[in-house]
Amino acid sequence: MSDIILHHYPESPVSEKVRVVLGMKGLDWRSVKIPRLPPKPDLMPLTGGYRLTPVMQIDADIYCDSHAIIAEIERRYPEPTLYPGGAQGLPWALAHWTDGRLFQNVIEVVFADSRETMPEEFWKDRGGLYFGADFNGDDIEAALNQNLTEIRAQFGYMDQRVSGDRNFMLGATPGLPDALCYYLIWFLRGRYSAGSEFLKQFPALHAWAQRVAAIGHGTWEDLSSQAALDIAAAADPSLGEEADSGDPLGLMPGDQVGVIAGVGGEVVTGSVISLSRDHISIRRNDLRVGAVSLTFPRIGYPVRR
Repeated sequence: MSDIILHHYPESPVSEKVRVVLGMKGLDWRSVKIPRLPPKPDLMPLTGGYRLTPVMQIDADIYCDSHAIIAEIERRYPEPTLYPGGAQGLPWALAHWTDGRLFQNVIEVVFADSRETMPEEFWKDRGGLYFGADFNGDDIEAALNQNLTEIRAQFGYMDQRVSGDRNFMLGATPGLPDALCYYLIWFLRGRYSAGSEFLKQFPALHAWAQRVAAIGHGTWEDLSSQAALDIAAAADPSLGEEADSGDPLGLMPGDQVGVIAGVGGEVVTGSVISLSRDHISIRRNDLRVGAVSLTFPRIGYPVRR
């Protein structure tokens, strides 16, 4: 197996995005199933409190957020490329649409539809995570048809893109935009009671989704959470120091910082190892695993000294 360990759970939509990328690359990887709800006692030693799913581990190097995970997979395994036809750069801008407005629309539809059936503990936890601590279920239900209206328009963009003789978003071969769009169709179809019926109005998108699903997730084997911790404990972070002379915050390797995981999210503390316009990596220590590095994207993760 490769060194990739993915900490995830099967129902996680964002994990599905990463699993599809692993399939596009044809990679072998190891799978650690984590709890859907906190506490996550065997994940926290690796992440310093970061709780979102998925997390990728390569020995003692930890990658948080699907953007950091996918970028590292592409760096380590550049072939086959996620950017067929020379599409570097633009798919990441697309990601801030699919993971932003469109993701929020889909999440609100699933919540409105599942209010009576979703376990209360899960409803409260994910509702607070996605909508804020004072979220109102009545407001989410009332917005169901507006959210469906917006999803319909946005899925229409995708349907147009994969109409005709284009097999995938960028042409004949799959790339990053396919993973970015597919996981939301996968999630809506699986978690919205009328999802399959809703998707029938997008025949080209339906056929495209079947082609993406057929790619699979690569080859994986299960790994226990304790074994993953043992792997981290036996290794050292591999990242070298990297400065960014243009960093607007003036951060430098060695600075003590806190990385904030979104609005109201956890603050993960450590010392800066490397940073660029796209990433920041910090080093921290934990009693169970020793030294680890954590890499985050720069967008959506404010950094404070």
